[in-house]
Amino acid sequence: MAATTEQPDASVQRLLPWLVAVAFFMQSLDTTILNTAVPAIAQAMDVKPLNVKSVLASYTLSLAVFIPISGWMADRYGTRRVFAGAIGLFTLGSVLCGLATSLEMLVACRVVQGMGGAMMMPVGRMTLARTFGKAELVRVMSFVAIPSLIGPMVGPVAGGLIVTYLDWRGVFYVNVPVGLLGLYFVQRYLPDYREAKVPALDMAGMVLFGGGIALLSYVLEVFGDHTHGAATVVVMLAIAAALLAAYGVRARLTPHPLLNLGLFRLRTFRAAVSGGFFTRLGLGGIPFLFPLLYQIGLGFSPVVSGLLVLPQAVASIGLKAFMPAILARLGYRNVLVGNTVVVGLMILSFATVGTHTPVWQIVGQAFILGFFTSMQYTSMNTLVYADVSAQQTSAASTIAATGQQLAISFGVAGAALVAAIFVPPELHSHPAAIVHGVQQAFLALGVLTVLSSVVFMELKADDGEGMSNHDASHRRHDEH
Repeated sequence: MAATTEQPDASVQRLLPWLVAVAFFMQSLDTTILNTAVPAIAQAMDVKPLNVKSVLASYTLSLAVFIPISGWMADRYGTRRVFAGAIGLFTLGSVLCGLATSLEMLVACRVVQGMGGAMMMPVGRMTLARTFGKAELVRVMSFVAIPSLIGPMVGPVAGGLIVTYLDWRGVFYVNVPVGLLGLYFVQRYLPDYREAKVPALDMAGMVLFGGGIALLSYVLEVFGDHTHGAATVVVMLAIAAALLAAYGVRARLTPHPLLNLGLFRLRTFRAAVSGGFFTRLGLGGIPFLFPLLYQIGLGFSPVVSGLLVLPQAVASIGLKAFMPAILARLGYRNVLVGNTVVVGLMILSFATVGTHTPVWQIVGQAFILGFFTSMQYTSMNTLVYADVSAQQTSAASTIAATGQQLAISFGVAGAALVAAIFVPPELHSHPAAIVHGVQQAFLALGVLTVLSSVVFMELKADDGEGMSNHDASHRRHDEH
């Protein structure tokens, strides 16, 4: 069990979800506000818009590399210190990004941001899991997810306004006041959980896993740029595969691995994480493609581009209240298999968007996509904890967060790769060429998402029943 220097009282328990939600809001706002600024950053730094994908991918890659050590850090140094340090590092990275004078410097500063962001999400979830019982966890995490959905609503519009009337650097400076306010409340109210005895950090595992993931992501990023020959790419892929395979072997042999792969023996956990990974590959590239399509391809202003994303976020929030009833009635298996196919078809529908598509149709498609995407994320995120014990919650959260960020990073790189294949370098600023390339990327992502529904077919009809039924959840909590 976790040792803590204090037992949070009722007032702290009421405030804690709000505090974690604000941190999640800052992260989601940062990502979505930056997507709208991609064309402006490309113009200011005199690079091709597709090359700015490295700014997006480097952040999510940094998250994926550093998230695995977040659980160990929190257990060793305490949730309060680590969470405060994460917010401070994220805020510092934001300031440095605003001061960047080149694409390379901006990418490096985004890595610093990612190091801070890597600690926020899993440590926040761990704190909630240790403060609230399992019967309350789904309700609390559903609440925490709402501000994360408000970020995509505010981000594109705010990014469009900042880029249009101020400067692209402002999209990073908006994090500073939120970060400073968060630091104050974390130091004052966040419970300080830590383990009484913490094993040594699996440094060898971190090198193997982090190195393999970083190299694999790099290959995906440069593959379409023709900066390396085919032989070099094959060698790098082989090294990445060898590093990850070596980590898999080490994880089975060491008593305290970086990531506890033994959790994958649980059917519900395996389906939620692996199915979620492939589904997020498709969904992860969409925020990168929308600004390219709307601003460069269709000629909309950054503000209008941001407003066209708004219906997706509105639909996502609107569905949250109905999710428990939907899951209780249909079950996780039916929801995830059927909903994944619908999400894939909706992604495919954006391959039909072109210069003659009416705005009302784009708005309608975005709203429907947001509705089913929200159902997908809520189902996958809660299924992770269906059969996980209280002692395994931290490890499960760490693995789920790592897979989630890897999928988003690979999704951005994959979407940019497909678009680059169909758009010659000399036509990267040509509207018709961008529209064609983005349409092909939507086709690829949509097909991948539809196929990922197969992973959820291994679920049984009653899997996750306790997570979607409040009374059953209480019974499961009492047993523990």
